[in-house]
Amino acid sequence: MDNQVALDALVAKAALGDMVFPTHADIALRVRRALDNPDCAISELSKLISAEPILSTKVVSIANSVAYNPSGRAVSDVRSAVSRLGFTTLRSMATAVIVRQMEGMAHSSEHLALAHRLWEHSANVAALARVIARYVTKQDPEAAFFAGIVHEVGGFYLISRAAEFPGLLENGLEAWHNDTEAKLGHIVLRALDVPENILGAIESLWGGYLAMPATSLGDTLLLADQLSPVESPLAQLSGMGKQGMLADIELLVDGETLTSILADSAEELASLTATLNS
Repeated sequence: MDNQVALDALVAKAALGDMVFPTHADIALRVRRALDNPDCAISELSKLISAEPILSTKVVSIANSVAYNPSGRAVSDVRSAVSRLGFTTLRSMATAVIVRQMEGMAHSSEHLALAHRLWEHSANVAALARVIARYVTKQDPEAAFFAGIVHEVGGFYLISRAAEFPGLLENGLEAWHNDTEAKLGHIVLRALDVPENILGAIESLWGGYLAMPATSLGDTLLLADQLSPVESPLAQLSGMGKQGMLADIELLVDGETLTSILADSAEELASLTATLNS
């Protein structure tokens, strides 16, 4: 089957609601909905998070990362971690669990390797986006972190359903970056109730135009994507890869270079990336 035809069929199925998500995504989505309730109590939320072992482990782990625990005072229980992180970060972690579980839905070792590489890329982009938002573009760091986590969710869905279309990921994916990525990405992001400001930032990434000086949430995500040391394997398959070349981008922010900002934040970046990849 021609790749464009296969991709169109996948998008059409998703648009009709014929979507498959991980079995355990329901608990993470329930956590997301609880977080949207302004009257949600920490005790209730902690109990809900504790019901999902993967999520509860991630929450405690991220609460002890350098980014959220600069003083080095570790917590060991979900309730303390919830209190430290706050609802916005918890929303990101709940979504990260869903996306990470989508990685495991691949149906072959080759596709699983692609999904794993895509998650490594997403983790690096999320960590970079948080730092760039905080020190460079002055955007909300947690919104940038969330955008980084979900910016490739359409790609994860593509890989999870690729077995239905033999050869789809082996024959080149030029059609993916034409407009299919945006079409499928919109559908999956909507299904996950991703906020409009995050969707707007990801749309900027799909557009591919980085404004200078970088100031918006979209610029933040674009900059993080270009600076990520791990490239999206789907970009490589679609002929949009960097061919091993690192992005050469330098900015001056309040008298300090982007390179020095990232160097000063190296421990924070490594801690966040390792936690997401664990």
